[in-house]
Amino acid sequence: MSPTGDIDVLEALASLPTVAHPTVSPDGTEIAFYYDVTGRNELTVLDTETGELEQWSDGEVPRNARWFVEWSADGDRVFFHRDEDGDEQNDVYAIDRDGRVEPVVEMEGQCMLTSVAESGDRVVFGSSRDGQMNAYARDLDSGETRKLTDYDRAVWGAHLSPDGERLAYATNETDDFDNQDAYIADADGSNPHNLELGEVGAECGPAGWGPESDRLLVSDNTPDLGRAGVYDLEADEVTWLGDGEYDESGVAFVDGDRVLASRDRDAVTMPVVYDLASGEGRELDLPEGVASTGWAYSDAVLGDGRVLIQHTTPTRRTELLAYDLDTDEYEVLLEAEYGPFDPDDFADAEYLTVESDGIPDTPQRAVEHDPADELEIGALLYDSGERPSPLIVNPHGGPMARDAKSFDLYTQVLAMRGYSVLQVNYRGSTGRGREFKERLLDDWGGAEQGDVATAAEAVLDRYDWIDEDRVVVFGGSYGGYSAYWQSVQYPDLYDASVAWIGISDLGDMYENTMPHFKTELMEKYLGTPEENPDLYEERSPVTHVENVDAPLLVVHGINDRRVPVSQARIVRDALEDAGYEERATPEESREDGGADDGDFEYEELGEEGHASSDQEQKLRLFRLLDDFLDRRVGAPAEATADD
Repeated sequence: MSPTGDIDVLEALASLPTVAHPTVSPDGTEIAFYYDVTGRNELTVLDTETGELEQWSDGEVPRNARWFVEWSADGDRVFFHRDEDGDEQNDVYAIDRDGRVEPVVEMEGQCMLTSVAESGDRVVFGSSRDGQMNAYARDLDSGETRKLTDYDRAVWGAHLSPDGERLAYATNETDDFDNQDAYIADADGSNPHNLELGEVGAECGPAGWGPESDRLLVSDNTPDLGRAGVYDLEADEVTWLGDGEYDESGVAFVDGDRVLASRDRDAVTMPVVYDLASGEGRELDLPEGVASTGWAYSDAVLGDGRVLIQHTTPTRRTELLAYDLDTDEYEVLLEAEYGPFDPDDFADAEYLTVESDGIPDTPQRAVEHDPADELEIGALLYDSGERPSPLIVNPHGGPMARDAKSFDLYTQVLAMRGYSVLQVNYRGSTGRGREFKERLLDDWGGAEQGDVATAAEAVLDRYDWIDEDRVVVFGGSYGGYSAYWQSVQYPDLYDASVAWIGISDLGDMYENTMPHFKTELMEKYLGTPEENPDLYEERSPVTHVENVDAPLLVVHGINDRRVPVSQARIVRDALEDAGYEERATPEESREDGGADDGDFEYEELGEEGHASSDQEQKLRLFRLLDDFLDRRVGAPAEATADD
């Protein structure tokens, strides 16, 4: 599939310019976003009328574009998040049109800007300064900071109403750990009121205020599939939108008459516009893929019935579109860059389904599970075009996430190197409702991992062009947990494994991750180690390292605060204690007269946290991955491409 020629494919792919977090200015005439067309992430502003791009920053913004940006109320500054080498202990800064940068919020822990007052006098942000993630306000004139909420569970998405008088947010005060409710309080955090819009155990939260501050767009999954609704503050009642056929969530008010929602179906995500008078909704007329309006609470309204859309497909990189809701026509505001490539050079995704009860044919070596409910599991298969083709099984992270038909650079890197890629939306993935997602509760390392292995077996059986002797599992974050677990639970299935920023020891993860990940991830899914010590031990991949039976690559950023680097070091030590040999360094190899590759390989990545969007850091990982796969599995692809 890959073209041939005299350029470095990995470097060319890592260097493709990427746009991140586009956000419309208050007057709708400009869009601010991160853009790395220079080779480094920079804050860039697009004039929507002329199409001109202006770079505001010159190295002052983070190398990693993980965290979003927001405009100031007057449109003269842009707020952004900055940390130290990707550690996500964000502070909030502002940059103006002349490139002047100043700190806005500097606090211990992680800070996340959630709202900018339309009056311009203050910002609201979440912070883990005192332990748990709660809401705070910073007065921009006096510099005074005030804590607005003080809950034991994390507070998410605290957002000021347009008139500045109220605050909406989500948290949980019930004994049901899976619950989440939408709240409204006075702007100073006083008089909090649980709207009680969903049943206990469901997840409900605000998505955005109406322009007159009298209505609130909310999302809720009480009926199983997610739904969007409009809550009327005066009437104290909610009107739910849609017919319940698809999983949907609220996005934003377009104006006083219409709202946007996001719809998931199969592996597609599409925006839906609802007319509030009639309740009728329609999908936007766009090619199937992933179309979104950006980060929650970002202003996507361009004015005159137009909204900003980010659109991508498996073979087409993200473009920025101005979509006219009145005519269902759109124009491209920012075209994607392809460098030496063409969209036809990239592997497309085939959506397929398999039936799984969580018990594959491959023997279970770590934990013997009984069959779970048989479910239809969706998956995406990217054909590299090589014959025969090695297969990379690539479980997604999260685990509250899913793989969809969007452009995935890591997938395309693998496909261009000759590896076909399988992505599995195992039970517990999002996009199919509350019941499907909650099947992962109390069962990490259970039926969801069986779904991954079953899907791998299915494609090996269906497609005779896949090389059954070259099957690799590779994943990051919770996908890294999956890579570890697949290698110890189903070692007979794989010829190599790559665990990137993965979870290996659940007890250590609980003790050392950030506070809101401790409660909203670990406790929500597994309880505490004190409550469920056997589960924490049994479902930790490190407990079963003696089952590793194929080359394993462990890669981890040293500044990772979500999944601390201790997770990788624990695995390395356990492997050595079990008698496995680490691959020698080049220096050691030369001293020993040429040592072999060993049983496992280990790399810690400096100046990096929980993954990175920085071009140099992406390329570093691509080269590590490519070298490991080439030596351990063998890839037929050339390392060069056409100019």
